[in-house]
Amino acid sequence: MSRVPGWLGRIGAGLSEMGERLNEKRAKDDEPDAHEPDDVAGEELDHVPPPPTYAPAVAARPDPAAAVPWGMRVATEAGWRLLVLAGTLWVLMKVISAVQLVVLAFVAALLITALLQPTVARLRRVGLPRGLATAVTAILGFVIMGLVGWFVVWQVMENADELSGQVQDGIEDLRKWLLNSPFHVTEDQINDIATSLRDAVGANTEELTSAGLEGVTVIVEALTGILLAMFSTLFLLYDGRRIWLWFLKLVPAQARPGIAGAGPRAWRTLTAYVRGTVIVAMIDAIFIGLGIYFLGVPMAVPLAVIIFLASFVPLVGAVVSGALAVVVALVTQGVFTAVMALAVVLAVQQIEGHILQPFILGRAVRVHPLAVILSVAAGGMVAGIGGAVVAVPLVAVTNTVVGYLRAYSREAALKAAPKPQPQGATDADVAPPTEPQQQQ
Repeated sequence: MSRVPGWLGRIGAGLSEMGERLNEKRAKDDEPDAHEPDDVAGEELDHVPPPPTYAPAVAARPDPAAAVPWGMRVATEAGWRLLVLAGTLWVLMKVISAVQLVVLAFVAALLITALLQPTVARLRRVGLPRGLATAVTAILGFVIMGLVGWFVVWQVMENADELSGQVQDGIEDLRKWLLNSPFHVTEDQINDIATSLRDAVGANTEELTSAGLEGVTVIVEALTGILLAMFSTLFLLYDGRRIWLWFLKLVPAQARPGIAGAGPRAWRTLTAYVRGTVIVAMIDAIFIGLGIYFLGVPMAVPLAVIIFLASFVPLVGAVVSGALAVVVALVTQGVFTAVMALAVVLAVQQIEGHILQPFILGRAVRVHPLAVILSVAAGGMVAGIGGAVVAVPLVAVTNTVVGYLRAYSREAALKAAPKPQPQGATDADVAPPTEPQQQQ
């Protein structure tokens, strides 16, 4: 009897242990698998069937950038860069238009400085101090320019009455010549043209009056620009090198050596362009002026001065000033004199274009005629006559700077490239010098 309770106790302990194990197993089966989604937690996935053999193979989707054709990717990369560049140029043009008077005055000062700088250098070599050489050169230059302008105005005022009578006589002679010419022009047609001209002038009387009133503002702006150009020229002649060194400090350090080398070359190009243009314009004015003087055209000297000034606008200025001389010859001396004046103008311009400019200007500042026409047109649209004058030297200087920077970057790349080792040489043979050798 004493053994029964112990046996029953062992049976009870075993049953309790079996119950605990069953509970643990049931709890494990109820817990969801961490590697399975929640909706299939607890479900038993013993086997995943393979896809059927008739199902098509699905390729992996490529990267979207790789799916775009190469040409289109290149076009888009270049396109957004061009948009950024165009936006930058547009903002720059807006800024220049807002301060157009200051920009034109400074550019004119650069051109005058390029013309007068050699004189300052010669005076300094003679022994004059820099300030005195600058003052003498600037005063003489401005006095000569003022005398030229005064001479043109004086000649026009002196010959205005005589020219007016000659123009009226010339118009009458031209009317008679048209009536008797083989062009079969009738007097009614000539009268209709004269009536149209009178009506156009009468209809635009208010605009002409407002333009005359605005002339005061134009004169004030012109005087302001002249004063700015004079002061800028004085400081550029006296302290140009220090101004250039200050400008180099604003350039990033990595680009500073290239800009420092391109600056003197750009200045030499500008100096050569201005001096060559002055010489060519003077030759044009002298020979065309002599030609129309011997033909008896009135105001030959003022016309020659106008031709000299207009020659600073390449191609276009020579054509316009030559046409003005021909028109004056036509209305004052008749058709034959006008034809002879046209022959003189064309001959001088042909000699200028094919002999004088290539010989005097040289290859350093040679610009293609298409680039000249486009730059003059763009400069005239942006800033009028002043823009047309500075457009071609700007293109010539830009061409020089871009060419030098391209050559400089190529040379820098060649220097940075590793030099090939000779056959049979070891690393010790081409090792760089030690620190003490570099310091020496």
